[in-house]
Amino acid sequence: MRKIMIVVYAVCFALIAAPTAHAYIDPATTSYIIQIVAGIVIALGTIFGIYWKKIRGAFKKKKENTEELPTAEQCGIAEGEKDVVTAADLLDDEDN
Repeated sequence: MRKIMIVVYAVCFALIAAPTAHAYIDPATTSYIIQIVAGIVIALGTIFGIYWKKIRGAFKKKKENTEELPTAEQCGIAEGEKDVVTAADLLDDEDN
């Protein structure tokens, strides 16, 4: 623990005692840094969004689906009657 504290103090002293750099960062460099940070944030958000359903599913309790689907008779569909509307059915209705 003592060695770590010595290193921390040495780094802090080096940063405080360092002479001024007189460096210039132009607006293009700043813009580039902002683009890099924005790209990283967007990429992380996309990854989180893609895997959100899997993450949520891992922590969510599974419910047992005991409900049965209704039969054709319960829905009022007679035997032999179509329960799917096709394009041909729609075109036949327009002709009448």
